[in-house]
Amino acid sequence: MPSNIPTTFIQWISFLVDKYGQLFLRGTGVTLLVALTGTVLGFILGLLVAIVRTIPLPRGKWYRQLPMRLVYLLLNVYIEVFRGTPMIVQSMVIYYGSMMVGIIKRGTPVLPAAILIVSINTGAYMAEIVRGGIISVDKGQKEATTAIGMTHWQSMVHVVLPQAVRNIMPSIGNEFVVNIKDSSVLNVISLNELYFTGKSAAGNYGRYFESFAIIACIYLVLTFTVTRLLRLLERKMDGSKNYTIYGSQSDSQSEITIPAEEA
Repeated sequence: MPSNIPTTFIQWISFLVDKYGQLFLRGTGVTLLVALTGTVLGFILGLLVAIVRTIPLPRGKWYRQLPMRLVYLLLNVYIEVFRGTPMIVQSMVIYYGSMMVGIIKRGTPVLPAAILIVSINTGAYMAEIVRGGIISVDKGQKEATTAIGMTHWQSMVHVVLPQAVRNIMPSIGNEFVVNIKDSSVLNVISLNELYFTGKSAAGNYGRYFESFAIIACIYLVLTFTVTRLLRLLERKMDGSKNYTIYGSQSDSQSEITIPAEEA
């Protein structure tokens, strides 16, 4: 115990921040790394799953449709399993299960496993989010791309997905915020993220309330900052409220600026 033992809540907060400040910062860095990397990889995974699930079945006999139906089934099982079970359970099964069957060895760094767990979990949610974004795009645009000879992949990449991603930006941001908070469950595999460091600091002096009050504030600052940055990104993606038409039938050099509300 310190020579001058803190006696009030504020004194304990000050003492714990002074003694474990670097520990809290490292834990915050790990939390952000896992949440950001897991969200990005999960989005890519969900994007691929959603695109595959929107591929139309081949025409003709049932046996021609069988391979795609099996793919649909496997992807549906993946989505249902990872959306229907808690991440804390997934962490235990994936990490310790992989260790039992020899996929990973004891002493393997926990961070890559933690990122993998968050990515797979996020991918299941992102698959449904992206599919919803794809559905939100007017079907006429997809039909128009088919009429001009574009493949399913080309129409998705060049026409549908740019609009779908913009539509689901709030949901993607929400998943990032959720991952910042849910990364705390990874303490069960001994990842030194923010919650784990807070628990370690609390156990040394038995000051759980003060320690968790500190990490609660850190989580709040992280989620608040991320939310505001994502809103700025959404506004940036919206572009200008006005747009300009260049050229006309009478004057190819003319410019006409039209307010968005008049479009």
